[in-house]
Amino acid sequence: LTAPAGAFPSCLGFFLIQELLRVMRTIDDRIVHELNTTIPTASFVGKVDAGQTCKELYQSLMEAHTSRERIIKSCIAQTSSVVKTLREEREKAQDDIALLKQLRKEQTKLKLMQSELNVEEVVNDRSWKVFNERCRIHYKPPKSQ
Repeated sequence: LTAPAGAFPSCLGFFLIQELLRVMRTIDDRIVHELNTTIPTASFVGKVDAGQTCKELYQSLMEAHTSRERIIKSCIAQTSSVVKTLREEREKAQDDIALLKQLRKEQTKLKLMQSELNVEEVVNDRSWKVFNERCRIHYKPPKSQ
């Protein structure tokens, strides 16, 4: 489940974005499960093409991580822009309570989106740890990682 390039959901609803990310992170769970169940331990080598399986799972992980990171960073950029605009408006109309509430709401959303980057890092680290444990003898990823 990856969002097609350029087809980012609107960042207006943080909880919708959070749900989308949660669903997209199940890909990592599935890959970790597949790594644990299909990549042979030393005693079972030969029953599965571990090199090919690891290569495919590596590509899936890279695509999933890139897609999620792109969505999060896009939303952070959009929300940062909204916060900047609201701050500028606030400078001109300091008595506007509705504007202040909107600014606070957007600042909160920005903090939540930034915390999603931290969640993403933890999810990715866990996935790569399992990948490296299971695939290090079967597949060497390209140097870009």
